[in-house]
Order: sequence, then C-alpha cells, then structure tokens
Amino acid sequence: MKKTLVIFAHPYLEHSNSNVELVNFYVRHQHYTLRDLYEEYPDFHIAAFRERKRLKNYERFVFQFPIIWFGMPPLLRLWMDEVFDRDWLKEGGHNPLKGKEIYILVTTGGKERSFSRTGTYKYTIEELISGLIVSLNVFKADIKHIKIVYEANKLSKKDIILHKRQFMELLNQ
Repeated sequence: MKKTLVIFAHPYLEHSNSNVELVNFYVRHQHYTLRDLYEEYPDFHIAAFRERKRLKNYERFVFQFPIIWFGMPPLLRLWMDEVFDRDWLKEGGHNPLKGKEIYILVTTGGKERSFSRTGTYKYTIEELISGLIVSLNVFKADIKHIKIVYEANKLSKKDIILHKRQFMELLNQ
C-alpha cells in the first residue's frame, strides 16, 4: 500500500456527512495521513516550509474538498499558492510532485446536469477546479482520477458508503 497524504479542505465539515465518512476511513488506516487544512490552519497562516518538506515523504496524494462558490475552498487555494514552489521546475530542483499519483475527490450539492456547458452553471467541475489540475500538470504529477460526488448533501447513508467504496477501490488499483 502506498504511503498517501490526504490534503483535505472543508470549511463546513460538520455539515457534510459524505466527507466525514471518508475522513473517518483515512484516520483508521495507517497508510493514509490526513491533513485537515481548516483544522490545522484556522488563521490561514500556512507553514509553507513545513508543508513542502512533508510532501517529499509521500508516494501518492489525495486532494479532497467541496466546491465552494464554484471553486476550491479558499484555504486550499491559499495552501497551493504558499506551498507549490516554482523552484521545483528548475533544472536540478527537487519536485516532490513529479510522477506522484494524484487522486482528486470533489463533492458538490449541485446536480450533475447543472455542471455542463448546457447546464445551469455552464461550466464543468473540471473547469471550475482547473487551477489545481493545471498546477499539478505543470509539476508533472500523475493525475490518476478525478471523482466527483454530486448532490452530496442529499445522499443516504447507503449511497455515501457506496461512494466511499468506489473511491477506495480506485485507490487500491
């Protein structure tokens, strides 16, 4: 099992049953290290040097977050701005993301059909999180899968467990 860092950013976790279920899974398994950004940095002061150093210790990363006002949560955006380092791109620079497996799990209260060119919002989830996707591509990370859970706030306990199993199967491939 690959040593996995879960970068989790949810400003309203107490209102998200679907995210809580996965957080509980990560905490119970030794190969996963959960970094809850809103728990760790409630003042939005990112310890960038410590975070960069931490990234070097993992083989795989999971970015898990909800869509907040049609984008990533603000603390995740700030974390990226502070932690991702252009020096990683210099020749001879150590890029801790290069070739590492990346999984992205996004939850939204919206319906799948709303997030399309012809839907209510006219943009897909992938377009709304393109800053993360492009950044990971620039750093030559290997994005394995983007899983989107639509209408997450309306899922039954059974549906939440089903989504969790599907995501865990992706991670175990």
